[in-house]
Amino acid sequence: MRLRILQRAPEGALLCGQPWPAEGEEIDLPTAQAAHLVASGVAQEVVDEPPRRGRKTRQPRGGDDG
Repeated sequence: MRLRILQRAPEGALLCGQPWPAEGEEIDLPTAQAAHLVASGVAQEVVDEPPRRGRKTRQPRGGDDG
């Protein structure tokens, strides 16, 4: 699960044996560990949304008005 870290941790803090990520950094963790961090408010899930497509415009029907 992809997460964005929301809180700083004390100097020397570890997450899964690695130095704690910086605030705003995105990391990948197993779902169970990630869910715990999200539930505790320390991180938020990063959801990849498909790019928004522009709205198609309608072409006027018919020909010349003259």
